[in-house]
Amino acid sequence: MRLPRHMPPVEEWKLPKWGQTGIERIKQGRFKRWSIWGTLALLAGYLTAYLVIFPAPMLHGHQLVPRVLGESVTEATQQIRKAGFDTRDGGAETHPTAGAGTVIWQDPPPGVSAPSGAKITLVASSGPPKIPVPDVSGLDGGLSQKLVTAAGLTVAAVESVQAAAPAGIVMLTRPPAAALLAPGGGVTIVVSRGAPTISVPDLLGLTIADARTRLETDGLQLGNVTRRRTTDANPGTVVAQRPAAGTLAAAGTVIDIVVARSPQ
Repeated sequence: MRLPRHMPPVEEWKLPKWGQTGIERIKQGRFKRWSIWGTLALLAGYLTAYLVIFPAPMLHGHQLVPRVLGESVTEATQQIRKAGFDTRDGGAETHPTAGAGTVIWQDPPPGVSAPSGAKITLVASSGPPKIPVPDVSGLDGGLSQKLVTAAGLTVAAVESVQAAAPAGIVMLTRPPAAALLAPGGGVTIVVSRGAPTISVPDLLGLTIADARTRLETDGLQLGNVTRRRTTDANPGTVVAQRPAAGTLAAAGTVIDIVVARSPQ
């Protein structure tokens, strides 16, 4: 028993002849168009399977370039050489998320068929882009700390110095403004303690207790106490001081003294 065919055999395909009706010509034309589209669909499916679903080198001596993006340069080099290729250093570029030493670009790209022994260029990440230290000089200390933090950096310390500027005003930063730091890098802010307006008193000949009282009365502080043997001063009395008497200092300035000790 033979099943009826829906498609006539090839030998029966004929061009329309003179005298054929319009309906016969339309049917024959539709059949040819569907045959062409079917053939193209089969070819497209084959190429898709061959090149995309089951890719394979089309030329003898060619291999597929492996994907090494996101790998360390060392691991990427090992994979590429294992696949039969060599590597070329493409330098490093900043990347917002990839850590330093991670491959962020390769040429040829992954999946491309290349001849064995070809050089694959690898570009590594140098880490996130650097952040410039903001210029906060002349601003209030509290505001400057907020600006440093908003820039993506951290305030490592706040120091003070004597200066003609009002107390609490930023004099400088370390590192200086515009210096480039990695995200989260530390910045030291130096603020003014105010202009020096207190005259350092003369402490020579005073005992340690009297020197401390005198300094605190004037709004200053006693700093380091060093003892030194001497023959021309009473033991336990101040024989030297720093800063010297008469120097203008800001409130809270620390004064170091040297105290005489017995010559024996």
